[in-house]
Amino acid sequence: RQPSMMQVKLRINETMEQNAAHYFEESKKAKHKMEGAQKTVDRYRAELNRLEEKKEEEIELLNKKEEEKAQRASRPQKWYHKFRWFVTSDGLLAVGGRDATSNEVLIKKHAEPGDLVFHTDMAGSPFFVVKTGGKKASPESIREAADATCTFSRAWKLGMGAQDVFWVTPEQVSKTAQSGEYLTRGAFVIRGKANYVDNKVNLALGVDADGFVMGGPYSAVKAHCKTVVRVEQGDKKPSDIAKQIAKKIDADVDEIVRVLPSGEFRFVRD
Repeated sequence: RQPSMMQVKLRINETMEQNAAHYFEESKKAKHKMEGAQKTVDRYRAELNRLEEKKEEEIELLNKKEEEKAQRASRPQKWYHKFRWFVTSDGLLAVGGRDATSNEVLIKKHAEPGDLVFHTDMAGSPFFVVKTGGKKASPESIREAADATCTFSRAWKLGMGAQDVFWVTPEQVSKTAQSGEYLTRGAFVIRGKANYVDNKVNLALGVDADGFVMGGPYSAVKAHCKTVVRVEQGDKKPSDIAKQIAKKIDADVDEIVRVLPSGEFRFVRD
């Protein structure tokens, strides 16, 4: 096998020293190019490593979110989680209807003697029931229930700040209509004196000790949740505001959307 041979071009009009100088300069240029190429390779290798680390972090975060979602799905559900609900500052459970059907179920099945039933004079409003457990509801609990009844009524969507909200006892709520009248699903007749309560649109959200999103008056949510956000009527869609809220209280977006009243929103900064 013949050994490989390297060809060297010489400038015949120049001396050997001048030819050598040319090759020396070319070798320096080649060395600079190699160094530049190596820097580029190192830069891209570092960027590739960074992207790989970022990918691993994103996969880890995604797995964590999926795990948290699975944990949330496995939480023991209480009967009132199917409705609107919150716990008053004094520790009383307040449960509200979401629509005509849930209003019907709430009043017929869950309103018991001693409880307080809240409603508004506006059609299409929810019923709220304060479960007293035989205790006397404080003025604070009554005010919070009135605020919730107003907040989750059509007042929010219509941009109203208050409503005509009253409370009665379960015994005053009847499904028996006046002669010649017909009551639709979710509608009831109120008999006797109605106790009207000053109220206002008032909404905050937080996560309770069991990991559920609670939506209700600010004072009530603040009393039972570590992190609380306040919202009011605005111009953001429920899905958009829910994403912002989720970041602040570390909760599921879909669960937040389910808690919000019908309408649009904006943050209130404390």
